[in-house]
Amino acid sequence: MGSKFSALRQNIMQKHLFVTNVVTTGGLLAAGDAITQNLEIAMDKEGTQKYSLQRTKRMLAVGLALGPFGHLWYSKLVDRLVPGVASTQTALKKILADQIVAGPFFCSAFFFGMALLEGKGVNGASEEVKEKFLPVYMIDWCFWPPAQFINFRFLPMEFRVIYVAVLTLCWNTFLSYYKHRDIPKPSGS
Repeated sequence: MGSKFSALRQNIMQKHLFVTNVVTTGGLLAAGDAITQNLEIAMDKEGTQKYSLQRTKRMLAVGLALGPFGHLWYSKLVDRLVPGVASTQTALKKILADQIVAGPFFCSAFFFGMALLEGKGVNGASEEVKEKFLPVYMIDWCFWPPAQFINFRFLPMEFRVIYVAVLTLCWNTFLSYYKHRDIPKPSGS
């Protein structure tokens, strides 16, 4: 049984890595939203909160759209941008590249894509990025560098996207919460 599983894993990782990474990214973004919505429903004292399948579908769509960049970034680009053996110095350089390139791209593309799918148009999507990007990006700096240190220092390239995707489930739960929470507007706005 163990050898069959190992052969299946090897086959998926070698022959279908792109599809695996894209589907995993989309699926985990949808799963993060499902967790968030279920928590919102459980904490709704008035019982008015209902599960929105459309919201989860939008999260899935944005995840599938971002998956190819994640695959390209973690499977190829970051190693070309910051070559070197798996050392602490190389890992720290890759983390810096990740935070400067991938972090802002994923964060802004997430909010922009979600707002577009919600029908807010380009102007509404741009406004949402302006409103939500910086606070989320600051939290990103606290969450991802330690996680990426493990990723870039210890994991082989073929496991990077899956590793990030699993951690992303926690991150996506937060993103879904932050994206869909009601943010009070300052008076006079």
